[in-house]
Amino acid sequence: MLTGLSLSTLNALAQNALRPTLCAPRMQHLLFDIDHGVARLTLNRPDVLNSFNRAMARELRDAFGSIATNDTVRAVLLTGAGRGFCAGQDLAEASPRPDGSLPDLGDFVRDGYNPIIRAIRTLEKPVVCAVNGVAAGAGANLAFACDIVFASRDASFIQSFAKIGVIPDSGGTFILPRLVGLARATALTMLAEKVSAEQAEEWGLIHRVVEPPALLDVAGTTAAQLATQPTRGLGLIKRALNRSLGVDLEKQLAYEEELQREAGRTADYAEGVRAFLEKRKPRFEGR
Repeated sequence: MLTGLSLSTLNALAQNALRPTLCAPRMQHLLFDIDHGVARLTLNRPDVLNSFNRAMARELRDAFGSIATNDTVRAVLLTGAGRGFCAGQDLAEASPRPDGSLPDLGDFVRDGYNPIIRAIRTLEKPVVCAVNGVAAGAGANLAFACDIVFASRDASFIQSFAKIGVIPDSGGTFILPRLVGLARATALTMLAEKVSAEQAEEWGLIHRVVEPPALLDVAGTTAAQLATQPTRGLGLIKRALNRSLGVDLEKQLAYEEELQREAGRTADYAEGVRAFLEKRKPRFEGR
């Protein structure tokens, strides 16, 4: 249950409570529940710091697929169980075989990580991440792929790939240079040094550092607030930002025109304008 919400937020969320909500599927390595328009996903392999095996990757991918088609879900909160957020790949599943042959790591990337990062970046609903502890390797890049990232003051981030002779995956080579620039991205990935939550905030890797006891409350309240906003409009913002990463200014200006035309046809736009003119809070329904 989300706590610490203002009365106005609770009143707004009450509208969603009247809508039928699809039951979240039961999974082995992922806790998945839906409450007042927020889908909460918790990586749940705490004994190995929520490191990824194939099963957990598949469950997370499937969860985002379910969320994408569930209109009652208007925001996502992603976190980890126990003292870690995600330690990356579970090497017990990716180690050399008894006969000395090596697994095809490209298969892990293609079947596990790439679909998850694509799902997060193309989901036209906001994804809030609460990093509660260590985020290493693919776990760090999973967090950085989310839209708004909060981190406990106890959290840390490390691009640990170089320590075992591999490259950053899970979108790391794409996302990191865009967040911190090429020089810092190169140092982060080649030196594989741990970055504190405070340093991550200072460099722009995350949105905000939160004291550990307040992390889930702050992140959950943010997700709940986003779930009351114009979901279509937020999705179009995300679509525009994604597109901006690979086009020039003229193409982006034309795309803004296209998306603004689409946004102007939504019911939430009409409600937002009416509320502004009537000097009241808008009641967005995500349409």
